[in-house]
Amino acid sequence: MGSKLNGPKARRTTQILLVTAVGLLGGLLGLTLGGHVVTPVGPTDVSLALRPSWTGGTTIRFPPLGALQLDTHWGPIALEASVTDLRPEEARKLIESNNEIDQLTDQVGTELRHGVVVMLLRALALTLAFAFLASLIVFRSLRKALASLAVTLTTLVALTLLTWATFNPQALAEPRYTGLLANAPQVVGDARSIVERFSAYRAQLARLVGNVSRLYAATSTLPTYEPDPSTIRVLHVSDIHLNPAAWSVIRSVSTQFQVNLIIDSGDLTDHGSKPEDRFAADIASLKVPYVFVRGNHDSKSTQNAVAAQRNAVVLDDKLQEVEGLRIYGVGDPRFTPDKTTRDDNVGADQLRALGTTQAQKLRATGTTPDIAVIHDPTQAEGFSGLTPLALSGHAHQRTTKVLPSNTRLFIQGSTGGAGLRGLEHEEPTPIELSVLYFSRATHRLQGWDDLRLGGLGLTSAQIERHLEPKPDRPLTPSTTPPTTPPNSPTFPTQWPSSTPPRSPNP
Repeated sequence: MGSKLNGPKARRTTQILLVTAVGLLGGLLGLTLGGHVVTPVGPTDVSLALRPSWTGGTTIRFPPLGALQLDTHWGPIALEASVTDLRPEEARKLIESNNEIDQLTDQVGTELRHGVVVMLLRALALTLAFAFLASLIVFRSLRKALASLAVTLTTLVALTLLTWATFNPQALAEPRYTGLLANAPQVVGDARSIVERFSAYRAQLARLVGNVSRLYAATSTLPTYEPDPSTIRVLHVSDIHLNPAAWSVIRSVSTQFQVNLIIDSGDLTDHGSKPEDRFAADIASLKVPYVFVRGNHDSKSTQNAVAAQRNAVVLDDKLQEVEGLRIYGVGDPRFTPDKTTRDDNVGADQLRALGTTQAQKLRATGTTPDIAVIHDPTQAEGFSGLTPLALSGHAHQRTTKVLPSNTRLFIQGSTGGAGLRGLEHEEPTPIELSVLYFSRATHRLQGWDDLRLGGLGLTSAQIERHLEPKPDRPLTPSTTPPTTPPNSPTFPTQWPSSTPPRSPNP
């Protein structure tokens, strides 16, 4: 008796699933074919397309510059926009007349809105039509075809509501850039400019179109990057580990982003030996102040070699104002260039206690640094509550977090691709460095661009923008005393000359 009842019910369930599946597959085909339009935007033609996706979002492509990824929404449908063609005569007029760019603002907004509306209407019409026709062909039943149509329409409404609910306007100010490293500043712009002048976003878009037009019209020159004068730009590098390629990258980024100073949080060399001191000579070619703290792979001889460079600022338990920012730095207390000199008795508690003691000593002077630079992030945690920003390295992996005191701890990756350590992995360690943007008025971090270059070949470059959610958040001073007296651990300070270096450690 039960099997007789289950038979019709099972067949009915199967039919419902088949009707749903056919309708959705037909609708997906219609969406793929219909969700595409090419629309004129200023002097260019822009292709707009809807694509199936696991994560949603928006991708804007600027060949040959690269692409911007925006986390605008979540869902199974992503929006792609690509510049496909340039009308040279219109581009020439745009370049020769400043008024043309101003007039282009409203034109760009209108044309983009028109293109998006046309694309959505086409996608809706073809999605429903294909869902209906696919079911009609498969089932040869008008009733089932209408049912498939209803399922597809319901799904579209659900996707629209999901996109609306997850839409993130902040994504417009936090793009991720992939493409030619030299063109990144022109495409991305300053960290604060889009946020503080969000009402002028359409004008930003118009200037972006103008920059792309200039690149197409004169490929021998790139658009001029004009940084925000109210911003101090700091390039943070770390763990170069004797990689000469790092100097070319640092020089290129500091020039393209017009940075005001460079901060190196240590491990410039591998073994801190006398022959390695010559590696520091390239610092002088960077033409901007180079703030340096000693890492656990750097000897006192390394520190002296850096200090000999005319643009270098070496900080070792010292606070100094550089380009308007009060920067405190201290060298790593250890000298452990290889496993033969590693002291396993020196743990996280000792380093954190040492950092806390150093911070208390600095606090007693009544001076609050804008930035504290300490090579090891564990030691840097001891400065929690004293400074808004602590910069470190050592881990060869870039991360950042806000400590309970509201101090941001920023750990840089390896700007040298971990040196020879990059060869120890199946995939080379990426070269990482960051451009930090500070307010000239408050000296607080406003945002930063994380740059990542693809390993030894440097075949790809990515830039990911981050904004400081609450740049002026108050600090909560830490009153916790050191748990371990700072003089109790014995920090290794010499490398045994009779023992050759073995496998390096961070």
